Amino acid sequence: MNLKHLRYFWVTAHAGSIAAAGGQLHLAPQTVSAQIKQLEHELGTALFKPAGRGLELTEAGRVALSYADEMFALGQEMVSALRTAGTQTHAATAFRVGISDAVPKSLAHRLLAALRPAAKPVRLVCRGGPIETLLGELALHRLEMVVADRPMPAGLAVRAHSRKLGESALAFFSCPRLLRPEATFPACLDGAPLLLPGQNAAVRGEIDRWLGESRLHPLVVGEFDDSALMKVFAQAGEGFFPAPAILSEEICARYGVVEVGRLDHVRESFWLISTERRIQHPEIRAVLEAARTTVFTVPAGGEQAR
Repeated sequence: MNLKHLRYFWVTAHAGSIAAAGGQLHLAPQTVSAQIKQLEHELGTALFKPAGRGLELTEAGRVALSYADEMFALGQEMVSALRTAGTQTHAATAFRVGISDAVPKSLAHRLLAALRPAAKPVRLVCRGGPIETLLGELALHRLEMVVADRPMPAGLAVRAHSRKLGESALAFFSCPRLLRPEATFPACLDGAPLLLPGQNAAVRGEIDRWLGESRLHPLVVGEFDDSALMKVFAQAGEGFFPAPAILSEEICARYGVVEVGRLDHVRESFWLISTERRIQHPEIRAVLEAARTTVFTVPAGGEQAR
């Protein structure tokens, strides 16, 4: 495919007409039209259809435009990166990390704080979202690593390797005004408002199982994919909530809540997922070392590859 023809299509799609695109490209409208026709011939499908005095994208044209937008955005990003590299010999290297929604933000900060004393400057770029979306970005090499609450899920067509960063017991927290002096943990949860991680969180099934086995029946008033949002609701007194016990001191100080009890047998694990079988990236090595020596009290263990 001729990228020049694709560019003419891309400009025309955004301009809305051949004449407007010709003005932007400093070309005769006949030239632009001929190049687009050639592209349509190469692709074997029409990209535009007449619409009043202008043009309208066909369904194939809308698909082609979505790819063209991404291709030319990446091209511009490459040009900017190369210009920066050529003019700033000591410019910070971008290190792109995906943080799953289920991972507490304070835990992510503790892990990534290990990058501050790096030998060379590092510009941290963090992306949040569902693990499936982040792993798609990892497969396209738009991320160097993903931090998640589970290893690489089975069934995804992504060649990646999972390394366990560590694990923590689960603790429950509450705004002080929700506490009843006569109720001890875990009985204080029975009939009480409860905020829980969403169904996609790896620890959710363990929490549901424990509640059932303990014959506790809290009133689930909220489910959150984003762990930080859950804590904000708890800060406002909306309910009890669970979080990793290793973050207890920080959670209590930041959100004005108190720890009401913890479950040493219900544990939440966290994983680093990368495309490297052997860790070559110095920043990834730094995060793994921080997890082992300073972040988790329980040594990280195990490795899975898919």
